[in-house]
Amino acid sequence: MKKLLSISLFILAVTFFNDLQAQKFSGLDKSPMDMASYPTDYKVSDKVVRIIYGRPQLKNRSLAELAPTGQVWRTGANEAAEITFYENVNFGGKDIKAGTYSLFTIPGEKEWTVILNKNLNQWGSYFYDESDDVARIKVPNGSDSASLEEFSIAFKEVENGAHMVMGWDKTRVAVPITW
Repeated sequence: MKKLLSISLFILAVTFFNDLQAQKFSGLDKSPMDMASYPTDYKVSDKVVRIIYGRPQLKNRSLAELAPTGQVWRTGANEAAEITFYENVNFGGKDIKAGTYSLFTIPGEKEWTVILNKNLNQWGSYFYDESDDVARIKVPNGSDSASLEEFSIAFKEVENGAHMVMGWDKTRVAVPITW
């Protein structure tokens, strides 16, 4: 009886293993997901803020084509970017409670509007609802001589906090965060 049970389990295991080997995996995403956090040191686990976002590439297209001036943009690619504050912060002059928010932007020629929205798991900005905004702030549109092919977000430490810096092509936008 034990021998029959062992043989049956072996056959079941081999069949299951063959099914696992047949699993199809997708290729590399054209706009891979990335994450930035502050403090930026990976050895520090007690973070203040973390953002998860898609990284679209210019690929011979213009920034205005991919993130049109005056229109709500998902701030990256694919799903809307999501930003988590692990403690209460002041985000660009607005007091924000600890929690996770969708991050949208409205690119402008001289300034960008940065939006925190309470609806999570949004694909793009197709279902964006302004009535669910937690905060809207305006920040100046800066520039750099170096061009970034991939949309990028990084945190820069400053006195009394950090700046969340978004960059793409030669555009740079920084949002001050204090806690």
